[in-house]
Amino acid sequence: MKTKLISIAFTLLLFATFANAQISVGILGGVNLQNLNGKTHGGDMLDNTMIPGFHAGLNVQIPVAPEFYFQPGLLFSTKGAKNTGTLLTTTTNLSYVELPLNFVYKGQLGNGFVLLGVGPYVAYAIKGKVTTEGGSVALESAVKFQNVVEITESLLVPYYKALDAGGNIFFGYEMASGIFAQVNAQLGMLNINPEYKIMTDDKAAVKNTGFGLSLGYRF
Repeated sequence: MKTKLISIAFTLLLFATFANAQISVGILGGVNLQNLNGKTHGGDMLDNTMIPGFHAGLNVQIPVAPEFYFQPGLLFSTKGAKNTGTLLTTTTNLSYVELPLNFVYKGQLGNGFVLLGVGPYVAYAIKGKVTTEGGSVALESAVKFQNVVEITESLLVPYYKALDAGGNIFFGYEMASGIFAQVNAQLGMLNINPEYKIMTDDKAAVKNTGFGLSLGYRF
């Protein structure tokens, strides 16, 4: 699945780059503030806080109408959350290859352009870890990505689904030189918590949410 997603993304970017001379390519990177929202196995709301992360990648801008563009991209993005309890603090870090598919309004404002984008994204997790800290002791556990956790599998291992999808929205400004900045918001719509066969009434639901700031340059 991971290989197929990356192959499709690269094919889309390469095709778009050479299909139309008016198409531009942008490189971008920035910081994330991410959280994991939802419910616990018992149905209580998750009491998580945001953690910082980063994203980096590229996109192409394809004109579809005056001042309107289709903007597919390919990003590496880190997400996760922190949970602080009475005795233990748990930090979850997840790394994704992400394919945003945004539709962008780009209107003239001064010497540059105001940007307003919205669209879906699809992401696939490629690695992750959960760090549990208590006093001076810290334990790191690698995340296993799978959709179903069988009865015979260890419950001491952190599990998540690899596939994620949701919606993006961003607002920004691009200067005449091609330098741009934008504020991003993202709402995950898929439950990335796997199905636990050992639990008959599992109410857990975990979704990625977050904000970010991107800086980039469009060629």
